[in-house]
Amino acid sequence: MSANTIDMPTEALSLKGERILLVGGAGFIGHHLALALRRAGAEVMVADSVLINNLVSLVVRRDIDPVRRALYQGFVLERFALMRDADVDMRVVDARNMYELSEVFNEFMPTKAVHLAAISSAVTANKAPALAYDLQITSLRNLLELCRLRQSETGQVVFFSSSTVYGDFENDWVDETVRPRPRGVYANAKYIGERMMREHERLYGIPYTIVRPSALYGIRCISQRVTQKFVENALMGKPSRLEGGGSGLLDFTHIDDLTDGLVRSMALPGGLSRTFNLTYGAARPVSELAAIIRDRFPDARFEEAPAAKEKPKRGTLRIDRAREFLGFTPKRDLSVGYAAYCDWYKAQWEKTAASLGQG
Repeated sequence: MSANTIDMPTEALSLKGERILLVGGAGFIGHHLALALRRAGAEVMVADSVLINNLVSLVVRRDIDPVRRALYQGFVLERFALMRDADVDMRVVDARNMYELSEVFNEFMPTKAVHLAAISSAVTANKAPALAYDLQITSLRNLLELCRLRQSETGQVVFFSSSTVYGDFENDWVDETVRPRPRGVYANAKYIGERMMREHERLYGIPYTIVRPSALYGIRCISQRVTQKFVENALMGKPSRLEGGGSGLLDFTHIDDLTDGLVRSMALPGGLSRTFNLTYGAARPVSELAAIIRDRFPDARFEEAPAAKEKPKRGTLRIDRAREFLGFTPKRDLSVGYAAYCDWYKAQWEKTAASLGQG
C-alpha cells in the first residue's frame, strides 16, 4: 500500500476479501458501520442478542408513549431492512454465551472483528453495574479468546471505547497521550476493555485498534443521547434541561464521520495496534445545540439546571493521530449536521404520529 493511500477518500478504500464480525452490531453505531463496511467491499456478519436498547427492550417497555414506541420500532426495523438489503448476515446471538458466539465465529471465520456490545448510556450503566460489566467484559473476553484460538485467521480486533475514559479534562482538550482517569461504571468498563485489548496484543500478538468516540448523533438512534432528547422534547412541547446553563462542552460527532474513520482504521496499516480519538475534533457548548433546536423549533423551551455532578468535565478530543495515520478528516459540522438531523427527526415523528391518528 503506497504512502499516499491515507490521502484517498474513504469511498476509494477497499476491504474486499475481508470478513468482518460485528459483535453487538445491530445498534445505532453497529448498523451504520455494517453498511459502511459493505460499501467498502467487506463481507459482514452481525452477532447481536437484540435485547439491550433494541427490538426486545422496545416491545416490553411500559414507560413509553405510543408515538415514540412506534417511532423507535420503525427505526430498528429499518436498520434490519437496510442491512438485509446490503447482504449483511445477521445472527441473534448472546455474546456472553461462549458456545453461541463460538458457533457463529467458527462458521464465519472472520479476518477482523469489532466489539460494540455495551449498555449505551452511562446513566443506565451506573444503575445496573452488574449488567453493564457482564455485557461488555464477558462478551469481550469471549471474543478475544476465540481470536486467540484462531490467531492466524483474525488479523485485527477493533474495540469501541469512549471519550468518558479520560474522566474530567484538566485542560480544554485531550489527546491519546493523556492518562485516562475514568469515573463511573460505564467509563471504567470501557477502560478495562482497553486494558484487555492491549494485553492480548502483548501476550498473543493479536493486533488491536481502540477507538474513542464522543457525543454521537445521527439518524435511527434510539439511545436517548442529548441530541435526541432535545428534539423529542421540542416535538412533545416539553422543556429540555440545560445543565449548568448549557456551558458544558461536548465534541459532537456525526455518525457518518465516525464510520468513515472506522473504515480507514480497518483498511490502512496505520490503524493497527493504536488508540484513536475519532471525533469531530472541536468541542461546542451544549447551548449551541439548544440554539439549533430553537432555530428549528421556535416554540422549544429550556430550563436551566445545576450541572450534574456525576458527569465529567469534557472538551475537545484532538484527532491529530487519526489525521496522521488514517487521513481522517471529519466533514459534518454541528451547525449543518445537527440541523439536518432535526429536520429528519421531525419528518419521521410527524409521519409516525399521523399513522397512529395523532397527527
